[in-house]
Amino acid sequence: MSGKAMTDGAAPMVVITGMSGSGKSLALNALEDLGYYCVDNLPGGLLAGLVAETRSRPERYPRVAIGIDARTGDDGLERLVGLLDGLPHPSEFRLLFLEAQTAVIARRFSETRRRHPLADVGGLETAIADERRLLAPLRERADWIIDTSETNIHQLRRQVLRQVGQGDFGGIQTLVLESFGFKNGVPLDVDFVFDARCLPNPHWIAELRPRTGLDSEVRDWLESHDRVEAFHDDVLGFIQRWLPALAEDQRSLLTIAIGCTGGQHRSVYLVDRMATAMAANARRVIVSHRELER
Repeated sequence: MSGKAMTDGAAPMVVITGMSGSGKSLALNALEDLGYYCVDNLPGGLLAGLVAETRSRPERYPRVAIGIDARTGDDGLERLVGLLDGLPHPSEFRLLFLEAQTAVIARRFSETRRRHPLADVGGLETAIADERRLLAPLRERADWIIDTSETNIHQLRRQVLRQVGQGDFGGIQTLVLESFGFKNGVPLDVDFVFDARCLPNPHWIAELRPRTGLDSEVRDWLESHDRVEAFHDDVLGFIQRWLPALAEDQRSLLTIAIGCTGGQHRSVYLVDRMATAMAANARRVIVSHRELER
């Protein structure tokens, strides 16, 4: 992942482009969660009109993200490059470019059984090579480049929020709460990790073992233990206590992971309960239960 430093805050308009199969739609969805008005697969010839429309109605479109890819063709991409190069205020635009290794892209298309948009002539590897060539001028102008070869959908989402959302509003606007199981490893892209393995484990209760921390039977059992309540209150209090100080560090996203042994009961319950408490403060909260989503 690479990018140019931003000194004037996040731009009101972001163009997302890059290789097919690299995660552009996921990136666009992440920006939508940040309050961006998103348009996907916009033909390059319509970009100038959209820019004029959004500039004339800033109250309706305070932040805009546009997805453009090679399907727009040589002419559309040339128009986009010309528009970016001719902007009187380049800082009003930011360009996010997503890419991945050829073998990874080929595998993704094979797994999803989707057709590459440039696969009319030649095989898949030829289409990928043609796309790299078409998009090279945009890659050179990118403010952020994210290689998604070793990135899952949740990691990509957080990278986009960190990179593009940096400085967007001032202060932490999005809080990601993730549950996980230590037996599958600690998530790499998190800010804080809390270990809930010290708490009573529903796994050892036969009727609770097949359930999850989202089920009422598990919640009731956990809430009957004072240690669980104390753990919840302490972690939630830590988050609420230090959010203002962390916001001063020029970050708009904070990721907190809570783990237990298998990521099925205790951590899921704690993340779900804390997310409800944090959302009550009108904060944008994203919940991820890693093991339940596998």
